[in-house]
Amino acid sequence: MSEPRVLLVDDEEEMRHSTAQALGLFGLEVDTFSSAELVLELIGYSFSGVVVSDIRMPGMDGMTLLQRIREVDAEIPVILVTGHGDVQLAVKAMREGVYDFLEKPFTAQHLAAVARRAMDRRSLVLENRRLRAVAGKRDDIEARLPGRTQAMVDLRYRLRAIGATDADTLIIGETGVGKEVVARALHDISARADRPLIAINCAALPENLIESELFGHEAGAFPGALRPRYGKFEHGRGGTILLDEIGSMPFDLQAKFLRVLQERVITRLGSNEPVPLDVRFIATSKVDLEAEVAVGRFRADLLYRLNVATLHVPSLAQRKADIPLLFLQLVREAAARYMRNDIEVPPELMTEIAERTWPGNVRELRNAADRLVLGLDPKPEETSAPAERQRLADKVAAYERGIIASALAAHGGSLRPVYEQLGISRKTLYEKMQRYGLDKKLPVTDGDYAA
Repeated sequence: MSEPRVLLVDDEEEMRHSTAQALGLFGLEVDTFSSAELVLELIGYSFSGVVVSDIRMPGMDGMTLLQRIREVDAEIPVILVTGHGDVQLAVKAMREGVYDFLEKPFTAQHLAAVARRAMDRRSLVLENRRLRAVAGKRDDIEARLPGRTQAMVDLRYRLRAIGATDADTLIIGETGVGKEVVARALHDISARADRPLIAINCAALPENLIESELFGHEAGAFPGALRPRYGKFEHGRGGTILLDEIGSMPFDLQAKFLRVLQERVITRLGSNEPVPLDVRFIATSKVDLEAEVAVGRFRADLLYRLNVATLHVPSLAQRKADIPLLFLQLVREAAARYMRNDIEVPPELMTEIAERTWPGNVRELRNAADRLVLGLDPKPEETSAPAERQRLADKVAAYERGIIASALAAHGGSLRPVYEQLGISRKTLYEKMQRYGLDKKLPVTDGDYAA
């Protein structure tokens, strides 16, 4: 386990450094961050420290950071700091599960004392988890991936077997089945658990900065590169790199990534010096990568290199017997999250939940549990929509397909001008092309232009 440390987040540089220096005088190890997003890369189920964050910051604020951390592990202590005497905000933070709430100005001695108590509590939580695992009780893998169907039993068995190794792993499953949950579980039961888990959304990488984001750069490597910078691969040294939706990785970048997989070295932009890379790679995909290989959108050699160890996460349609118990667990979690009393789910609703189809899988089921706890109808609106509404949806889909197909034809299959023209992200464009069976290499028929 890594040495417990304070992750300090504040967008004001002077305040950030003075607080870190003061805490250091009290014997605390402190890492400082100017934005909340950077902290999330270091948070995991085995994280042994405490997070101290200012509340009011540009971008992701402290309250949002608290919620994101609790999604990873609700027992990580978070201390929020504000310069505004806002009682309502403090109450809201307490309800959201914050460990403590401090108002500026505060003394470094007081913050250090609170941080030490939080670290002691975190240490106790981690030790209790370890003792429960040693005692043979249900471990956290079963809690994170519940289910009694054979598909889930097999998944947990394979996850434990693969997790104990350093093998690169491919996780396959439909949208919403919990691929990231599986990836985090793999990391947390590995020998790399006390090192970073760096998640990279392959579909959201900025096209003009992809190589710099992943590989880093030296000063002067390109206009605006005033100082050297670690890329995400190098930032994850010793830990795990999660490549989310690797099927969306640009084709020309796939060859460079294949070299990283094979040789475990990177070269920063503007440098000729190879940098050794000690990481484990985990990739997820919701699309059939073999089909992507067949149509020329994914490299066959990269697929063969990735799928040495593969985990298939079943959809709810493949584990229907798990739905009732899973829904009850999600209701309990939602009740705790929203500070509500336990809710009794009527038998007739439970029957309906069990029989309904869930194309959005666990994510959709969780939304239904949240709506029930909040006193709303757990059934999504579209399930009770009349036939006319469904026909309207089909017409809208056909119109959208025609617009995208026309744009693809107008730009000769080049994707960047298409998603810029349509005002959508590259990831959204990829998803819509897959949904409507569009291929940038295929000619567009007259029917594709119809509204």
